[in-house]
Amino acid sequence: MKLNEVHVRVRYSETDQMGVVYHGSYVPYFEIGRVEWLRNRGISYKALEESGIALPIVSMHINYKKPARYDDLLTITTRLKQYSGVKIEFDCEIRSENDELLTTAHFILVFVDVKTGRPIVPPTEVLEIMNADN
Repeated sequence: MKLNEVHVRVRYSETDQMGVVYHGSYVPYFEIGRVEWLRNRGISYKALEESGIALPIVSMHINYKKPARYDDLLTITTRLKQYSGVKIEFDCEIRSENDELLTTAHFILVFVDVKTGRPIVPPTEVLEIMNADN
């Protein structure tokens, strides 16, 4: 399974005075999607960090097509686009309750050794999961 869906309801604190989701609120939505994508494959982001591995974003591109609003139920879809060595790429989208495409995004993350800050190949068990989805 290369994709994962998760639902999030827009909270008031994520909107501006007009009840429209503030552009900066989308980054955490997409993070929820990526973390749940990993979790559904048995990869705990918390466990990765505890083992000394971080997965920072090195590139992101977001397209805002239509606004999400306060109290909307959003569907965040996360798809593995590509995995190679130390790098993982995701394509993501957010849709409204009536399946309107609201926002798309592309993220590139790199596995990094927390102590050195340098890119590393992830542990064998993570590699096996990633390769199973490729």
